[in-house]
Amino acid sequence: MNKISIIGAGSVGSTIAYTLTIQGIASEIVLIDINTDKAEGEALDIIQGTPFSSPCNIYQGSYDDAKDSDIVILTSGIARKPGQSRLELAQTNVNITKSIIPEIVKSAPNAFYIIVSNPIDVLTYTFCKLSGLPENRIIGSGTTIDSSRLRAKLSDCYDVSQNNIHAYVFGEHGDSSFVPWSLANIAGVPMNECAKFFGKDEIVYDEVEEFVRTSGAQVIKRKGATFYAIAVSVCHICERILHGIDTVLPVSTMMNGEYGVSDVCLSTLNLVGKEGVRKVNVPLTDEEQAKLQKSAEALKEVIKNLDI
Repeated sequence: MNKISIIGAGSVGSTIAYTLTIQGIASEIVLIDINTDKAEGEALDIIQGTPFSSPCNIYQGSYDDAKDSDIVILTSGIARKPGQSRLELAQTNVNITKSIIPEIVKSAPNAFYIIVSNPIDVLTYTFCKLSGLPENRIIGSGTTIDSSRLRAKLSDCYDVSQNNIHAYVFGEHGDSSFVPWSLANIAGVPMNECAKFFGKDEIVYDEVEEFVRTSGAQVIKRKGATFYAIAVSVCHICERILHGIDTVLPVSTMMNGEYGVSDVCLSTLNLVGKEGVRKVNVPLTDEEQAKLQKSAEALKEVIKNLDI
């Protein structure tokens, strides 16, 4: 029996609930939203499809109904509009998160928390600072989605299955993110040898990174919101916590001196499993470490100007 509570029943929250159900990850899902009719409607729509998928009890509930949750997922907040940066949402969504923290932590003090609302790194930091929970149980979905976009792009470039591609995005889930190419490979072939090995044109690293960095904005421009890919990414994190052996993922966590970065949340590689998160301090080049520190400083500059 796995219970997951989702705060926010908008496009992202409801799609996560749907994906959790289809993949059979949770046996009980609570949808919590200030718009109770919306949450109830989403729950009803999803549960009426369960005869053709895995059995699951899905319902609209309150913070009290989150009691005994294994995982709580925060998707609440104002969505990003076309042309708006994630960081422009910061204070509004920080305020929303600050109002939620005491209510949900009181009901589910032993849960793992996955922060999905933007700006993810800032809100993960807010949760770490105000919740009083151990840092290993607070996980920002971070650049898991960016890394998925990177793998999909490289798959397209080289005509190779996404499952054979091992590459990650580090740093902020946003404009200062970067790819540590020294870690990237396809089926064990280093990235700088892939064009020759697979008989393809050389890729331009900067162009690939720019594509990944702007993918979310491009989806928002075309359809108004992003929710399918982020839902699958978050469900993968949930599955690792509930069912899987420790898996390396680029999630956002509090930094405590790793790579010379402290007192900020951003994405590096972590082992994600039944004990939450634990850092994997893989070696970076000097240039990559400098980029990570630059990303940390960009986030700290935003945090400095917020009321947390």
